[in-house]
Amino acid sequence: MTKPETIDWWVDGERLFGTALGRLTDEEFDAPSLLPGWSRQYLLAHVARNADALVNLLNWARTGVETPMYASPEAREKGIAEAATLSAPALRAEVMAATGRLADAVQGLPDEAWSAPVRTAQGREVPASEVPWMRCREVYVHAVDLDAGVGFADVADEVQAAMIDDVFRMWDRRDQVPDVVVFAGDREWGTGKVAVSGPLPAVTGWLTGRTRGEGLEADDGIPEVPAWL
Repeated sequence: MTKPETIDWWVDGERLFGTALGRLTDEEFDAPSLLPGWSRQYLLAHVARNADALVNLLNWARTGVETPMYASPEAREKGIAEAATLSAPALRAEVMAATGRLADAVQGLPDEAWSAPVRTAQGREVPASEVPWMRCREVYVHAVDLDAGVGFADVADEVQAAMIDDVFRMWDRRDQVPDVVVFAGDREWGTGKVAVSGPLPAVTGWLTGRTRGEGLEADDGIPEVPAWL
């Protein structure tokens, strides 16, 4: 198997996240992000540790030795909390260093290892080729969450559509989800009874839980959606 096509999306996503990070002064790190209860400092720590967790999955695929994303939920939280105590310059450097470690792991993975099975933190078995997409979700959405002038309109339409596809796949694994059909231009998702429509960035923001549906239209109001990331 050759390298997954989503690698190009991932590279662009890391650049977009870097753009958002570069717009922040060190003094702005401890301000709130758009995620309730998360400071920018904590969000940046989360993104750094996520990169290292995905390196673990690629090492697993490369060596065949089981290496989970995190040793335990407690270890995950501890790693993020420790990184969040770094000074702003140190945390900025750590985000970039972790991204570099992930890039090295991606570039160093043999073609045949992309089909190797690994397991996500939620316990799903997926091929290693899913890892770049897993990182895409993190960097694109959290670039918006940093509240540094990056929005979903800055994300390629194809990536937004893939995010929405991912949301609907997640809903397929849940018992109670919004009964909607969603329209964005000539794109359509779902088969539900409540029609929701609007520009693609507004749809993406709503379905990923980043907005309450501003800019969208629905006959009976915009339904609430479950958290995605």
